[in-house]
Formats: sequence, C-alpha cells, structure tokens
Amino acid sequence: MQQLAIHHRPMRKPVSTFLLLTVPALVIFTAFIIIPVFQSILFSLYKWNGLGPLNKFRGLNNFSILFKDPVFTKAMIHTLMIVIISLAVELPIALGFALIIGDNKFKGAVFFRTVFFLPYVISEVITGILWQFIYHPQYGLVRSIWLFFAPESTSPAVLANPDTVLWAIMGVIIWKYFGLHMTLYIAGIQDIPLELKEAARIDGANPVQVFSNITLPLLKGVLSVSILFSILGSIQIFDTVWAMGKGDPVNSAETMVTYLYKFGLQRFQLGYGSAVAVIIFLICLVFSIVYLKLIVREEK
Repeated sequence: MQQLAIHHRPMRKPVSTFLLLTVPALVIFTAFIIIPVFQSILFSLYKWNGLGPLNKFRGLNNFSILFKDPVFTKAMIHTLMIVIISLAVELPIALGFALIIGDNKFKGAVFFRTVFFLPYVISEVITGILWQFIYHPQYGLVRSIWLFFAPESTSPAVLANPDTVLWAIMGVIIWKYFGLHMTLYIAGIQDIPLELKEAARIDGANPVQVFSNITLPLLKGVLSVSILFSILGSIQIFDTVWAMGKGDPVNSAETMVTYLYKFGLQRFQLGYGSAVAVIIFLICLVFSIVYLKLIVREEK
C-alpha cells in the first residue's frame, strides 16, 4: 500500500491582512496622538496666540515663566492633593465595597453594583452642575442637612469658600469614580477560586488572614491597573472642576489642566499653554514608564 507523504507547511498570514489591521490604527494614532504631541512641543518654544505664523521664538522662556508663577505652583499642589486623596480614600472605599458586594451570598448585589457604578456613567459636566445644586447654600441638599442639625445657623457656601472648595470637589470626584474601581475589584475577586478561601478557613484562617494572604495578593494585577487609572485620571482632571467653579475662588481649586485652559485658550496664549501641556504630558509619561517597569520587575 502506497503511503502518501503529507508535507505540512506553516500557515503564513497574508501581508495584506496585517496591513489592513494595523495601518488604519497607526494612522489614527499618529494623527491624534503623535502629531499633536510634537506640535505642542514646537508651540511651547514660541510666543504665539494661535493666529499667524510662528515667528516669535522664545526657547525655554515659557517654561521658566511657568515654574515661577505661584498660581501654577498652587495648581500642581492641588493636583497632587487630588492624586493622594484618590489613592488614600477613593480606592480603599472601592475595595471595601467590592469585598462586601462581590460576595455571592450578599443579597441585592446587582442593585448596589448598579447604584454605585451609575455616577461614573454620568457626564463629568452634568456631575459638576448637579453637585453645584446640591452644594447651593440657599436651596441645596447640603443646606437642608445642615439646617436639620443646626437650625439656627447659616448654611455654608462650600464652593465659594477658598478653604472648603477643593475638599468639596474631592468629595464629588470620589463619589463619581469609586464605582469604576469597585467594579474592577469585584471582577478580580470573582476570579479568585473559592477553593482557596475555603481551604484557608478549614485550616483555621480568620477573615483578615484570608484577605491579607489570599484575596489581596491575587488582586495585585487589578490593583496595579486601578492605581494607574486613578493617578493618571487625577492628573488630567478637568471637566468636573471646571463645571463646579473653574478653579475659583482665588485659584483655590486650580488644577494643572484648568490652568492650561485659562492661559492657553481663554487668553489666547497658545505657546504658553502648550508649555503647560508638555509638562503634563511628561509627568504622565514618566510616571507610566516607571510604574509599569516596577510592575514588570515585581512580576519577575
């Protein structure tokens, strides 16, 4: 009986398929990311109002003026405060609710997941306007609560007070975004095999030990992504802050992005505003590279 020799050739993907899948994405990425970044770097070296040619070269003077401006220094401090509060308050709250709601035995889990995730779906601008009404000192919800506990006093105008406006905005940011991180944590918790937790309980581990030795280590990947999203999002926060007062009064809630918008677009100082954009881009880029390298090193 004659045997037929069958030669298996490795399947090669056509070059046309590769180009069809990659070139459109590469074109879009180049047009909307790469080119604007290099344009911002170029504009930051000039004094330019957005009209006419670039003919007033300033070199690094825009950056020198930027770091000497006390308002930008305040904006950087406020942005750093938002980052710290997001990490120290928002993420722990999200993790705590995820541990409760993520339990399959918890009744009404679907309802509470929807309720807590709903603020994230709402537009940032709508969120800011909504909370302006809630904080309103004459007819807002905060006024009603305040008068319930102290009927003889005057309700505070938290968005008009330089000492309270930033904290009020931070509360809104936590309310809006903690549902996103909670959802991420719930997904990570549900991927943990129940057999591991049951085996630990059989061996005598209490809930705290189960959390610290099983749940938390296995959530490391999700936590890494959540922290990255939280920090980058806090650095670039704009819409909610702008809708709740444009960083005022007296720049007491100014962030780096609201500062960019005011000086770069409203005052038509696009060269100076581009310098701010370059600084924000470099901060995000350096942090992302260092953070991802640390994650890869720990995984090894």
